[in-house]
Amino acid sequence: MSGAAEDEAGAGHGDGTAVEGHDADDADPDRKAGSRRPPAVTLDTARPEGGGRAAPRDAPAPARQWPLLTVLSLTGVGLLIVGTDAFADAFRVGTMLIGAALVLGAVLRRVTPSVGMLAVRSRFTDMITYGLLGTVIVLLALVAQPKPWLDVPFLEDAVHFTVR
Repeated sequence: MSGAAEDEAGAGHGDGTAVEGHDADDADPDRKAGSRRPPAVTLDTARPEGGGRAAPRDAPAPARQWPLLTVLSLTGVGLLIVGTDAFADAFRVGTMLIGAALVLGAVLRRVTPSVGMLAVRSRFTDMITYGLLGTVIVLLALVAQPKPWLDVPFLEDAVHFTVR
């Protein structure tokens, strides 16, 4: 369907099919036939790139969303470790696991063509968001007091400078 034909057909689902009972005149009564101006009311949104099923249609629902379930499961394990405080460094290990889950989400978003509901925004924005948040969470877990696993000398100087 061409752009002009789609404009005359009315608002669609993004794949060229018109919404039944809705046409360009229903969405905006002031809109003239053949006008290229967008409708005043948006009837649907475009799916983010890579937001399709991660498995075939005949696969069960959990299998179709395996990237999201992987990230959520790893995050849940991290929260469980932090919540139970089962061993001495449980807080640090659980928090690092949560950060690693976000970094894994960024990697999956980059290398997997369809990630299902893990796709929220554009691929680039999702990768940057998941990657930066995951990296910051892991680094904060590594420098958490007492007895940090990662010693960053200028952080100690900055704290002493700001808190006198």
